Amino acid sequence: MRIFRPFLASGWLFPGALFRIKTGEKLLCITFDDGPNQISTPAILKTLEEQNIKALFFCKGENAERYPHLIQRILKEGHLTGNHSYSHPDGWFTGVKQYTDDVEKAAKYIPGRYFRPPYGRLKIGQYLKLRSCYKIVFWDIMPYDFDNTFSREETLGVLLRLIRPGSVIALHDSEMSSSPLFLDSFIREARGRGYKFILPE
Repeated sequence: MRIFRPFLASGWLFPGALFRIKTGEKLLCITFDDGPNQISTPAILKTLEEQNIKALFFCKGENAERYPHLIQRILKEGHLTGNHSYSHPDGWFTGVKQYTDDVEKAAKYIPGRYFRPPYGRLKIGQYLKLRSCYKIVFWDIMPYDFDNTFSREETLGVLLRLIRPGSVIALHDSEMSSSPLFLDSFIREARGRGYKFILPE
């Protein structure tokens, strides 16, 4: 079973976290998780440059350490980077100190004040610790672009069906991501519906 939006209770559990931008305008925010990757990240950056869109990249520390030139390229091209932990631990099965230590390790390689928990899973204690130094960002739509059993046409269909004003969209620039294959089509279709793309404040 695929769940494309967070549970309604998530906003109550994590007050102050960003799930959706509060706006009445047709604005969307695109984010990418799990990179940088030497194949998908450059392809995504090329599309974003061609479409003149800025995005927020939630990077894994181990990948940022491996590909520092891609972190620099992301920033040089006007995008933002956010912390997505160093080793992608599952917060539900990781102690508070171990989890926050992993995030702190990632911070050595990833500049920025945003944090997205891997799998969207956080314990309250982890959240309380991290919100003092990060803006915690979840998402409004995750269309499973990382799932190779879910076609790019299906992923694109989910996006176009579920976008709404203020949607924060969680895509991926990982090795398995299909985002490079449909990103241009999605942007063009969304713009045709009157949407604009922004970064979070």
